[in-house]
Amino acid sequence: MAIVAQKPESLLDVTTHYCPGCGHGVVHRLVAEVIDEFGIRETTIGVSPVGCSILAYNYLDIDFAEAIHGRAPAIATGIKRMHPDKIVFTYQGDGDLISIGGNEILHAANRGEKITVIFINNAIYGMTGGQMAPTTIPGQKTTTTPLGRSVEREGPPIRVVELLNTLQAPSFLARVSTHDAKNIMKAKKAIRKAFQMQIEGKGFSLVEVLSNCTTNWKLEPATANRWIAENMLEFFPLGTVRE
Repeated sequence: MAIVAQKPESLLDVTTHYCPGCGHGVVHRLVAEVIDEFGIRETTIGVSPVGCSILAYNYLDIDFAEAIHGRAPAIATGIKRMHPDKIVFTYQGDGDLISIGGNEILHAANRGEKITVIFINNAIYGMTGGQMAPTTIPGQKTTTTPLGRSVEREGPPIRVVELLNTLQAPSFLARVSTHDAKNIMKAKKAIRKAFQMQIEGKGFSLVEVLSNCTTNWKLEPATANRWIAENMLEFFPLGTVRE
């Protein structure tokens, strides 16, 4: 019998703490597949900060460092500068990356640090109770915006890829999604390209991944994925903006 699919070697065979249907597990697998395909497992170092992603080291069989909230780009910068031969990436959520860590990501990108950033955008604070995030879309209900986010009161959502595209230094910027199989395949291509940029010695790369949060959205997984397509894409268009 021919094997058509198998677990990546860089993905540990364990049960995760993520909620059923959560997109983090999908993205973990994509990252693991890319690491295996490039044969860089022994030279890759991940950095995971506070948030749902903080236990990523339990699922990816590579070296990992934890960072305090929002500071993953700074930790990754230090590691990459001390070990330029290593492949260094951060794995961050929206509350971490563009809220408390907004200054960190902005300046790491502006310096053109030779790191790769995997940015999970689920438009809400997933770990701490479903509060409004910088990426919460207008009208979206959260525990801190029970009537829906108001642009007049809380401002519009921040588009990270477009924001970083105003800088000169980044080498690769893309936004992808995990809401269906076709887009998951596109997401893998973007993640692969981001790692390839670093392998080739080029500068800062970031892939923003639209993902669901079934628990805090209070939706079943299939419905949550449809919600991405029907609501998030209007505010976060998919595609590569810098290559």
